[in-house]
Amino acid sequence: MNKKLINWFGLLGVAALISYATAAYFCRAVFPGYNWMESAVSDLSARTAPSAPLWDKLSAVFSAGIVCDTCVAIYVSDKKISSKLFRVGIYMFIIKSWISKLGYAMFPLDDAGKDISGINETMHMIVTAFVVGLSVISLIILIIAGIKRKEVRDIGIWAAVCFVMMLMGPVGMASFPPEYFGIAERFSIYAANIFSAILGVYLFSGFRKALPAGDGVVSKGPAEI
Repeated sequence: MNKKLINWFGLLGVAALISYATAAYFCRAVFPGYNWMESAVSDLSARTAPSAPLWDKLSAVFSAGIVCDTCVAIYVSDKKISSKLFRVGIYMFIIKSWISKLGYAMFPLDDAGKDISGINETMHMIVTAFVVGLSVISLIILIIAGIKRKEVRDIGIWAAVCFVMMLMGPVGMASFPPEYFGIAERFSIYAANIFSAILGVYLFSGFRKALPAGDGVVSKGPAEI
């Protein structure tokens, strides 16, 4: 299958994950006293955090991940990939991405590690609730779609893996002492980012296994048979 421009945009999903992981790792070194096992990743990008300038540089490509997510939604809609249930799951995941992108840009944390008291911090947590909720719902839908339709079963399996990772976040926060909050939180955050990168890989490949019969296949003429 010849790749079109929209397929190449799928690589932005992988690049976004690498960019985010790189920022989360290296920004710790410029934040005195930051303990990654205890503190949230969002503390590194807080407005007053000493790591904020470096975070903005290293996570720049992460911001482009929304382009990949949007292209995934456009592609599965245009090609009528798999079932309507599958497409709904994809759409909900991409809506989650847009809420995350716009919501966190509008309501960033002011201070790293600050207690939730002001309107900005409260709205930040509301955005988080929507992001987590839509992530969970979309992954469940994709798991069900994968069970029902074999052409997207592998995507359903990936959704199940990321769903378990996402659940490990709140379970870990509730089960382990506060000094391990950062570890539990990272399971939830990376689950969504990893799944977005996975969808990017499928977009790059053109969702070949999930394409309707005959779509994207060039028929051979008599001389070619």
